[in-house]
Amino acid sequence: MRASTQNDHKPRGRADAVVHSAADRCLAVERWLLSTLPDVRGREVARKQWRELGAAMLPLGGLISAVRIPARLVHAVAGTAVPADVDEFLEHALDGGPVVCVLHGGPRYYALVPGSMPRTWHDAAEEWRAVEVDCLGRDALLGVPPVTRVDHDPATWASYWSVPMASAGELCAPLSVARLVAAGVHWIREEEEDADADA
Repeated sequence: MRASTQNDHKPRGRADAVVHSAADRCLAVERWLLSTLPDVRGREVARKQWRELGAAMLPLGGLISAVRIPARLVHAVAGTAVPADVDEFLEHALDGGPVVCVLHGGPRYYALVPGSMPRTWHDAAEEWRAVEVDCLGRDALLGVPPVTRVDHDPATWASYWSVPMASAGELCAPLSVARLVAAGVHWIREEEEDADADA
């Protein structure tokens, strides 16, 4: 039997790899989201909103913007309206990019994208309005749930992270969002054509 050394207890893999706990990642994401606010007072208000209201109003157009996609478009592409299945679909379709699902007032999904997207994708965003997709940037606010709320709760219908932010600052790629919207538009138009043919 060989003698134990210190190296016997090191994890396998890269020696310089840093392992972060889920709690560390959540804290880093929360801090990053709060950095969208200009001052300490705003960050205190946001923390209070998370605790008391279940969503903090964060400004868009700086670090982040959001593409609001109606549920019917997402469900058409996903082939389901079951929340857990839709969440899994979005995680794959958007390569793990973060998505917030807001259920009150009619379900819709907000893909979090770089703050520059409303400017750089302006022409496409204008076309998307015809199918109720909106690219939200400056002068818009988004009610963002606490980073720990990652499951649909049918009892409360509270907003949740359909796809949680994997790490601080990791956003959806605009091209991935554009492809999702294009696929949704295609499916909806096909459904409308089929309905017209049956009429």
